[in-house]
Amino acid sequence: MASRYAQWMYDWETRLTSVDRNRIVRPLEWGLEWAEGWPCRNGYKPGALPEDNETYLREYNRRIVASSDDFFSYIRPSDFRIENREVQVFSTREIPDPKLEAKVRGTCANFLRFTSPGQTPYPENNLANARWFPAKGNRAVVLLPHWNSDALAYNTLCRVLNRLGIAVLRLSMPYHDIRRPAGVHRADYAVSANIGRTLDAARQGVLDIRSCLDWLEQQEYNHLGIVGTSLGSCYAFLAAAHDPRIRVAAFNHASTFFADVVWHGQSTRHIRQGLEPHLDVERLREIWSAISPMSYFKQFARWPRKSLIIYAKYDLTFLPEFSRDVVREFERHNLDHKVAVLPCGHYTTGETPYKYMDGWHLGSFLRRAFANP
Repeated sequence: MASRYAQWMYDWETRLTSVDRNRIVRPLEWGLEWAEGWPCRNGYKPGALPEDNETYLREYNRRIVASSDDFFSYIRPSDFRIENREVQVFSTREIPDPKLEAKVRGTCANFLRFTSPGQTPYPENNLANARWFPAKGNRAVVLLPHWNSDALAYNTLCRVLNRLGIAVLRLSMPYHDIRRPAGVHRADYAVSANIGRTLDAARQGVLDIRSCLDWLEQQEYNHLGIVGTSLGSCYAFLAAAHDPRIRVAAFNHASTFFADVVWHGQSTRHIRQGLEPHLDVERLREIWSAISPMSYFKQFARWPRKSLIIYAKYDLTFLPEFSRDVVREFERHNLDHKVAVLPCGHYTTGETPYKYMDGWHLGSFLRRAFANP
């Protein structure tokens, strides 16, 4: 019976990952131009690029991991503002769901906007965006959705957390929904075969999270946490490893190395296609080590916090063995954590009944963690 259930789940997961037919296979780009504005420049002056791209990136990643507080440092934005505007879906599907579009038509919500500390060549992406779900009290979280989520995903969870007395800033990650550059229909620029741009997007995501914490503090929220799903979970871990204000953290789908997820995940097969003629997973792991949670457990362990790790037993995107490696690292560092295992896969976590199980784990953990700091 167990194996029949597993096969049923794998088949369902595969169908869900095959819905989007607008994934584009892009060739490998080293993207060294993205490094020109980073700290930890590895001894190179701005504008000076090496002859061996891979060696340069490998050495740069090592320098970043060794000096990661510098890499994820930032200047606090000075233009925080709340905008009330019409809600939009920003679907990533080849054919958007007309029912979703009709559902939100004419509705408005409040959004925090500010200039991202991580600047890019794309004006749309440079203006950070976070939908604001306020709640009374002093508890608040920054919530990060999954890769290629539309602008409606997790809004119901945000309202549930509001009922628990937790305010939420639902952050649009770099290159997602309203931040997508003109002519780009998916969040491909956040994770792609462009090595430097993918590194830069993760760094920008962390800087935006930390900026959201700044604004929450200005609103007198002083018990702060973070919730991230999939790619958002990766960004959430990187932020928590470099910001002591995050005292509660929920990682909804967790994995070790950024490269391993891209290489082995079912939803990133098109990225692997672009990379594989030039790199193998071991080499890719080195040049994306600076955005891999596995690189920063020592930094993460610097401050006390309560953590939740959720993973799915039949996940074909964040393979369960990688999630179990994360759990072992939490145990090895004697970190305060709780583990929940869902009887589904990555994409099926968003389906009934599993989305309710996931929401229950997240909500009950956050309620207790904030109640017992």
